Amino acid sequence: MTVLENTYTADNIFKTDKKRVLSGIQPTGILHIGNYIGAISVWVQKQHEFNNLFMIANLHALTIPEAVKADVLRHNSRMVAALYVACGIDPDSAVIFLQSDVPGHAYLSWILGCCTPMGWLERMTQFKTKSEQAESVSSGLFTYPALQAADILIYKANFVPVGEDQSQHVEITRDIAQRFNHLFGECFPLPQGLYREAGARVMGLDDPTAKMSKSVAETRKGHAISLLDEPSVIKKAIMSAVTDPGSEVRFEHASPGVKNLLVLYEVLSGESRPAIEEKFAGKGYGFLKRELLDQVVRTLEPIQKRYREITEDERYLDDLLANGAAKARAIADQTVAEVRRLTGV
Repeated sequence: MTVLENTYTADNIFKTDKKRVLSGIQPTGILHIGNYIGAISVWVQKQHEFNNLFMIANLHALTIPEAVKADVLRHNSRMVAALYVACGIDPDSAVIFLQSDVPGHAYLSWILGCCTPMGWLERMTQFKTKSEQAESVSSGLFTYPALQAADILIYKANFVPVGEDQSQHVEITRDIAQRFNHLFGECFPLPQGLYREAGARVMGLDDPTAKMSKSVAETRKGHAISLLDEPSVIKKAIMSAVTDPGSEVRFEHASPGVKNLLVLYEVLSGESRPAIEEKFAGKGYGFLKRELLDQVVRTLEPIQKRYREITEDERYLDDLLANGAAKARAIADQTVAEVRRLTGV
């Protein structure tokens, strides 16, 4: 693979005129089954319906600088890129890139931040949650919605695949785009969220009241299933997952822990809810967990095999990210030029 940056223009990156999608994941730890079900698997399923840009959001990882180690962040960023491809994203049709390799993200973030009232930022749930957990709160954690809006708007994305709990992020991006358009002139389309019907919010195996988290999984065994976990580790996590003393396996009546397992099985197996409820009725949670274990191992085995192939060839990953960055910059630079013209900077 050769990087031919000078041959890329905003008009020749994609071969067809389809709606555009932008999404990304922070490289703050090993990706887990929740990331796969809630995000990456959706990207893979719909990748030929849209023109896709999938970034590794490494600038967002700096909003809590105390948690960042440079060598770990670099390693995790490459790991996420490799897992994107290993999970089935086609790098010949999608643009895969590091957020930090496209300077326009930070540039546009400043301009959009100047357009964003502080009251909008103060209402953001993620800021409230993370600021309560942090020893000190950075201005980056407060203003991250402006960077997130820049991530989306710099590519004039039409859709953003997110979990239902992240709908607030899409809404504030729409608000910021509208405010910029009102202040300086029409520039940005208003993006919409793409939401998964089932599995959009996978909960922790050890605590089904909290969303599965990469950072929590780093310190708490049994919380999540990493996409790179060995079968023995997966088995231990699933078999020790929180359930209840009963035997209820109907989706609408099950306890949070059991419903979490049922949803995981539903998404990975592709079976209907009535069929699943009939399959597990009266058989106990041990049977449900064993069947889920088989589904998870079968799902992750080809992903892990492909991941090993990719990471064994460092040149492949270098070229993949360099090409992705060159393509992303070609689109981003055009938007930045338009923004500069409209704002007069």
